[in-house]
Amino acid sequence: MTVKPDFQKPVEMMQTLMSMQANAIGKTIELQKKNSEELMAFFQAEVEKAKTLKTPEDVVKFNVDANTKLFNLIKAQGEAFTQFATQASQTAMAELQKLAK
Repeated sequence: MTVKPDFQKPVEMMQTLMSMQANAIGKTIELQKKNSEELMAFFQAEVEKAKTLKTPEDVVKFNVDANTKLFNLIKAQGEAFTQFATQASQTAMAELQKLAK
């Protein structure tokens, strides 16, 4: 008597992994799009502000303020990616552990 190998569990695991990967890629693209839109809006607003500058002191203050805002914006965007990556990793490990049982 021959025993047929059971491919059900490996196939389910592969399908789950591929689904998680597709979901993660989709969310990453959404985050990138949101970040791009935020950066574009930031630079457009700063261009408008720069048009009103009159003195060298205004330029220096504007430059410091704009760079501080830009740094904080990029920092927040990086933190959002880090949070997403951590969550996606934890979700993937939990799913894999469920499938491994």
